[in-house]
Amino acid sequence: MIVAGVDEVGRGCWAGPVFAAAAILPDGLRHKHLNDSKLVQRECREELNEFLCTHADVRWAVGVASLEEIELLNILHASLLAMRRAVAGLLTAPELCLIDGNMKAGLDCEEMTIIDGDARCPSIAAASVIAKVARDRAMAELAVLYPHYGFEKHKGYGTPEHQRALALHGPSSIHRRAFRPIREHASASVLDADGEGSTW
Repeated sequence: MIVAGVDEVGRGCWAGPVFAAAAILPDGLRHKHLNDSKLVQRECREELNEFLCTHADVRWAVGVASLEEIELLNILHASLLAMRRAVAGLLTAPELCLIDGNMKAGLDCEEMTIIDGDARCPSIAAASVIAKVARDRAMAELAVLYPHYGFEKHKGYGTPEHQRALALHGPSSIHRRAFRPIREHASASVLDADGEGSTW
């Protein structure tokens, strides 16, 4: 049976798109750093990503849901959309997809959800790493266009640095305005001269 691991990255971020990856690993594939991407240091993650993405017998693909799709669908359904796009991008169609978490993505094959799957299942861990590296690189590119927010460092997560930048500059066009912290900063940034808040 052809089995793919599927995971998403960036669901909890305050800015930018959400990414997902799907990975099909050959039997017996081993790498000392293969684990949940959140538990792997950046340098090791980059090394592992290179290993996976250049390995002749690894099949992988990345799917993305845009900021506009996040706003339209909500972050959960946008994440599932990114997963479906990742699986659809595989050159080899899987018969079973192992999905990190507890929510099926609505794929055209059998699905099995696994809580903490990125720490328990090698193919999900591989998908986690590939998605994480792809999204981190995309956020570093966006940081060039939006230099005041530090996206290259926190990748859009709600760190203290990110919160300070929002307080100083207000939300950018790539912030997720459906998220409560961003709505609050947006409301604060559009106060008129009389101190009356405008409505979005």
